[in-house]
Amino acid sequence: MTSDDTGRERREQGRHGTRRAASDSAASDPAGDREGSGATIELSLDEIRAVAAFAVECAEPAASIFEQACPRDSRARDALDVTRAFAEGARRSKAIRDAAWAAWRAYQETRDAGLAAASEAARSAHTAASSAYLHPLSKATQVRHILGAAAHTAQACELDAGDNADVAAEQLRRAQRLATPAVIDVLRRYPTAPTGGARPGELIRTLDAVLRDTSCRGVDDDGARPRSGGTGT
Repeated sequence: MTSDDTGRERREQGRHGTRRAASDSAASDPAGDREGSGATIELSLDEIRAVAAFAVECAEPAASIFEQACPRDSRARDALDVTRAFAEGARRSKAIRDAAWAAWRAYQETRDAGLAAASEAARSAHTAASSAYLHPLSKATQVRHILGAAAHTAQACELDAGDNADVAAEQLRRAQRLATPAVIDVLRRYPTAPTGGARPGELIRTLDAVLRDTSCRGVDDDGARPRSGGTGT
């Protein structure tokens, strides 16, 4: 972390409930999602902590899948641990970025080894750590920082269960239960989830539609559409 990053972090912690300007998002983004200038939204450090706490909780089942496949590899768990510490009030430090990139490498290595469920699990951990760097930019891609950990966990569990879509749907229902009013409020400030992204992208759009719809009661068993009748696209 640079001296500028450190100074910015201290200013953010001192303000706590104050709103962040777009310039405050300049810290390195572990997801590689560096976006240009554009419309900004109001976003406080406490709200980013709430999003990070949600992402970590969503990623927990996936971490267990990764550890079963790679019992001596702590990279997924390490990413969750440092992000949880931030969510609980610790400084947003270089350790989060380092752990996020380590989880990304774990994702690549397990993917290349043909361990599909474990690779999605590692990607869930990486995305959870990336949630600590949610930007106050009105961009649909930022929704991945909020809901990506839940989506990759759902896919990891689906793959681990032999491509059972019902398992993915249950993970989305779990994420729905975990989403606090603060997380939903932050989500609704952003545009709806972007297109693409294969199966994880589909799961993100499903959960996005569910959480934006206050009348929704849950997610259909196919994990593709909200019961309220939304398209999930």
